[in-house]
Amino acid sequence: MLRSTLFSLLSVWAGAVSGITVTSTSSSYTVDTASSYNFVVTISRSTCDITSLKFYGIEYQYQSQGSHIASGLGSGTSVSYTTSSSGDTVIFACTQSSSSFDLTHYMVFRNGAANIWMGTSTNAEPSVGELRYIFRLTGLTSAYPHGDVSNTAGGTAIEGSDVYLVNGQTRSKFYSSDRFIDESVYCATDSGASVHACFLRPNHQATEKSSGGPFFRDISLNYGGDYHSVTYYMNSGHVPTEAYRQGFHGPYVFAMTRSGVPAASSIDVSFFDSLNLKGYVPVSGKRGYVKGTATGVSSSFPIVVHWYNNDYQFWAYASSSGAYTSPPMPAGSYTMKLYQDEFLAATQTVSVSAGSTATSNIAATAAALTQSRTTIFKLGDYDGKPTGFLNAANQLRMHPSDSRMSNWSPSSVSSSATSSWPMALFKGVNNGQKITFSLSSAVSSTATLRIATTLSYAGARPQATVNSYTCAAPAAPTKIDSRGVTRGAYRGYGEIYECAVPAGTLVSGTNTVTINVVSGSSGDAYLSPNVIFDTIELFR
Repeated sequence: MLRSTLFSLLSVWAGAVSGITVTSTSSSYTVDTASSYNFVVTISRSTCDITSLKFYGIEYQYQSQGSHIASGLGSGTSVSYTTSSSGDTVIFACTQSSSSFDLTHYMVFRNGAANIWMGTSTNAEPSVGELRYIFRLTGLTSAYPHGDVSNTAGGTAIEGSDVYLVNGQTRSKFYSSDRFIDESVYCATDSGASVHACFLRPNHQATEKSSGGPFFRDISLNYGGDYHSVTYYMNSGHVPTEAYRQGFHGPYVFAMTRSGVPAASSIDVSFFDSLNLKGYVPVSGKRGYVKGTATGVSSSFPIVVHWYNNDYQFWAYASSSGAYTSPPMPAGSYTMKLYQDEFLAATQTVSVSAGSTATSNIAATAAALTQSRTTIFKLGDYDGKPTGFLNAANQLRMHPSDSRMSNWSPSSVSSSATSSWPMALFKGVNNGQKITFSLSSAVSSTATLRIATTLSYAGARPQATVNSYTCAAPAAPTKIDSRGVTRGAYRGYGEIYECAVPAGTLVSGTNTVTINVVSGSSGDAYLSPNVIFDTIELFR
C-alpha cells in the first residue's frame, strides 16, 4: 500500500505551497489556485495554449481549440514556471523566438484567486495574427456590457467575414468595443449572469505599451456559436493612427466570478514590481508624474490630457476646473496633448524624471476653440466625435445598413437641425446633402466654412458649394487602410477643412451649402469613400 502511494506521488510532480499547486505531466501543467471557486487551469507544455479552464468544476475552455496569444505561439514554445519566495504566486513564462513571434508571455496565478494576471513582453510585432490574447469559452453566450451586438451566431455575413445579419439586426465583434480610456472590464456571461469571465484593465499599465491613444477601441467580445471569444487587444491594424509599441504590455487580468461583474480597481497589480519580468518597468522609484491645469477648453465636455512617445502612452481626465495629474510614467520626453473630449485643443512637450513631479500647464491653441468670430450657423460641437448628428447614437453598435438606422439622405437640412444632418457622407449613398439657412442681409465680407471631420475612408474629403461658389477640392487626407464607420469606428486623424467664401456670395434670404465627398477611389454603398463629421461651421 505504501509502495503504491509513493508511486502515485512520483508519477506526477506537484508543488504545493500555501494551497496553490502546480501538477505536471509530459504534455501539460495544471494549476489549482485553491480558490473557493475551484479555479483550475491546464497549460500546454509545447505551445503555452490554455487547454482546460475549470470553474466550480465546470469546463469552460473550448476543446477544439485552445486559448492563446495571437493565432497561437505554436510548437517549440519554451514553457516554464517559477514560484515566488512567499510561495503564494506562480509565474509561467512562455517564450517563442521564430519567424512569427519574438516574445515572452507571462501568466501569473495567486493563491486563492480565480484570476490570471498576464503580461506580454514583445521584441517585435507578430507576423502571424495580431498582438492579442484570445480566450475561447463555452457555456457563456451573453455579453457585458453591450449584450447581443457582438453575438453573430446563426447569422449571414453581409460585409467581409465580420459583419452579420442576425434576426434582422446587424451584428459584429467590432460592435463590442469601447474607448481605452473608458474600458476597464468586459465579460462573457451566461444567460442568467451567474458566471462572469472577464478581462480587466486595473490601471494605466494595461495600455501603456499599446498604440492609438486614449480613444482607440477594438474588439472585446464575440459569440459565434461554438464559443465566446473574449479578446484582449494590445496592438491591431483596425483604424491605426500610430506605430506599434514593443516592450512589456500589461499587467492585464482575466478573472472569473460568481458574484457579479468584478471591479478593475479591486485587482491588485502592485506585486508585479517584485517579479523581475522581462521589460517590466516598476512603478515604485522608477517613474515620475506630471501635474498641471488645462485652460481654454469647455468644462461642458470631458477634458482629457494625453502623454506619449515612441515607447509609451498615458492619459488622464482633468477635473472640471482643469486640474490633472498623470499616471506614473517612466522618465523621458513626452508629447503632451489636450483634448476637449476628443477634439485636439493643444500640443506641447514635457520631460519626466523618475521620482519627481513636473508641473506643466496647457492651454488650448486650436483656432476652432480660441478664434474670435461671428458664427452664422454651426452644426455639431467641437468634441472630436459625431455626437448629435443623424445615426451617430447607433453607429457604434450597428452597421449603416441596419433597418434601425434613419434614412441617410435627408436631402436638405436646416442650419439649426444638427440631429437631421447625417453623421457620415458616403460617395455611393448620400452625396450632395444640403444645409439651408436664411440671412436678413447679404454678407459683404469674406466668410469661412469650416468642416471638422473625425475619420476618412478611401481618401475621402468634403468639398462644399456655397450658393454659386464651389470651394476648391481639398488635398487627400493621410490614408488609414482600414474600414471604419461600418465597423463601429469613427476616430482617425481628425482633419479640418476650411474654405474662404468670397464677399457677396452669401445673400439676403435663403442660402444653401451643398457638401459632396470627393475621392479618386470608388466602392459600393457604405464601403464607398466616406467621411465622418465632427462640426460644420460657417462664420465671419
